[in-house]
Amino acid sequence: MLLTVEVGNTNIHLGVFAGSGDHATLVRDWRIHTDPHLTADELAMTIRGLLGTDIEQITGVAALSTVPSLLRELRVMVSRYYEGVHHVLLEPGVRTGVPLLVDNPKEVGTDRVANCLAAHHIYGGPCIVAAFGTATVVDAVSAKGEFLGGAIAPGVNLGVEALAEHTVTVRRVELMPPRSVLGKNTVEALQSGILYGFAGQVDGLVDRIRGGVDGFGGRDVTVVATGSLAPLIFPESRTLTTHHSYLPLEGLRLVSERAKQQGRARGSR
Repeated sequence: MLLTVEVGNTNIHLGVFAGSGDHATLVRDWRIHTDPHLTADELAMTIRGLLGTDIEQITGVAALSTVPSLLRELRVMVSRYYEGVHHVLLEPGVRTGVPLLVDNPKEVGTDRVANCLAAHHIYGGPCIVAAFGTATVVDAVSAKGEFLGGAIAPGVNLGVEALAEHTVTVRRVELMPPRSVLGKNTVEALQSGILYGFAGQVDGLVDRIRGGVDGFGGRDVTVVATGSLAPLIFPESRTLTTHHSYLPLEGLRLVSERAKQQGRARGSR
């Protein structure tokens, strides 16, 4: 089984895949809160506790981190606790098969690369990936699977926290659809502004990509929603066409399989 680890700014998403290639399936996954001060040993013990006896069946590890301090700890954890299994850490310079057509490819977050790799593999191209996490990120992938760039905006929770922090009369509210777009009280007004406002933001970005990027106009474009907050926005958006809850983990799986194939090719020479 393959263990996949996506360390984000808000959550750490863990998943275990059984099988390989077209027969690979995600059998279990977990989300835990990200602590930037976690050590390699603490992260390893947390994973061991979640896996239980299944840890003995792990034959490979694929991981990424958008948190610099935890990227360092991931390297230590993988080398210390998974030395005997095939492992790959997705970071700048690792070959993924995704051409990055941007000014500085090293600036592209590895989670965005994993998302685009998986989206093109599953849905073909061109396609658009909308990831809802600490930030809301909308990326475009060409028909050839090239990463064309994207837009980054503050995420839903950041917006809520900023509003609560800088407005005396506003408090945190449960993020759920209100009775009406016109809130009849402060809670409903906040829910409407947050939920429909962020859905409209994404719809506007997707419309602009479709209308302003070569190769997207007049074509059927799959718009994939992913990330921990995607279930909140997906039902309220008119442009999001499908929801994939573990897209970056699927991308990590594909990176791992590519690395194995490259290793076999080198070994046969």
